[in-house]
Amino acid sequence: MRDLREARALASAEELEDFEIDALAGFVLTRASAGLADGTIRGEVSNLGQVRDWFGRPLWEMEPADADAYFGRVLRQAAKGTRHARAAALTTYFGFLEARHAVQLHAMTGRVVTCPVDEMNRPKGRKDARLRIPPQAGEIEKFFGGWAAELTVCRKFAPTARNYAAARLMAEIGLRAGEVRQLDLADVRWELGRFGKIHVRHGKGARGSGPRERMVPLINSAGRTLKWYIEDVWGLFDDDHERPGAPLFPSERRAGDSGARRLGADTLRAAVGVATRAHLPGWEGRLTPHVLRHFCASQLYLNGMDLIAIQETLGHSWIATTMRYVHVHREHAEQAWETGQQRAARRVEGLI
Repeated sequence: MRDLREARALASAEELEDFEIDALAGFVLTRASAGLADGTIRGEVSNLGQVRDWFGRPLWEMEPADADAYFGRVLRQAAKGTRHARAAALTTYFGFLEARHAVQLHAMTGRVVTCPVDEMNRPKGRKDARLRIPPQAGEIEKFFGGWAAELTVCRKFAPTARNYAAARLMAEIGLRAGEVRQLDLADVRWELGRFGKIHVRHGKGARGSGPRERMVPLINSAGRTLKWYIEDVWGLFDDDHERPGAPLFPSERRAGDSGARRLGADTLRAAVGVATRAHLPGWEGRLTPHVLRHFCASQLYLNGMDLIAIQETLGHSWIATTMRYVHVHREHAEQAWETGQQRAARRVEGLI
């Protein structure tokens, strides 16, 4: 038996180095057991590595003053997303150390584990705080009208028509650029529902939880867009409709004998940018695939779809997220107020 009051020698540098490696491995396993996607875990570890490289010592030795210096000087001009990601990774890692290794670290180093990111130096604001106000319906109609007219005179019809159809899907049913490129031809299920549906197999998961599948109805003219694209454009890239895994939006490049490759998300974003410059120049640099998704949510709401249905269509885990996507113009709020007043007046008339 040993007396707990007996002084214990601190761990050597080699022991601390081994412990740091084991602790990080344990952190990765813990995050995997929580259900986070591999990409999310890699991002957290990468952010921790960036801070560790700057600090030059084990992260558990960081003090609030060190975090002040890092976020106040090193990341002073960095993007908000980078600052939030580094702060979130540090906070999560120190939470892991406090929950799993606080006693062991105190015995090895004599230190009490305390997160260096606190309420005083935590990066303020949300990384998604910037509003993405979409264009009005008339502007989007002008945008796609000009793009459609371009199809009759463009030098490369197939890729231009493909990009046009993909962008229309984002504006009509709110697909993300990453979801569009992952679609297979077989994911279009014409036999389901009243309008047909599209099987989104690689939807974005909540808080890095990995892909979330959903079925999206081909409403809002999306079925007509897809029908035209598959019948008149898709065959210009590939001629085997029955090939397993054939991408719905192929690249011009081919992957050997396995058919065409998938369209890259960057290619799609660049195409939207070029089309914006040509057909809606007032929105150059602001109209992106994600803004088209915001436009879709707003139009669905203005056309009478309730928020729960919009949430399911867009694949959001929380209704609060959907509410941030819905942008209504001032006239809509005024009209809603007038409609409410008219309903109240009719109820009063019934009582008189």
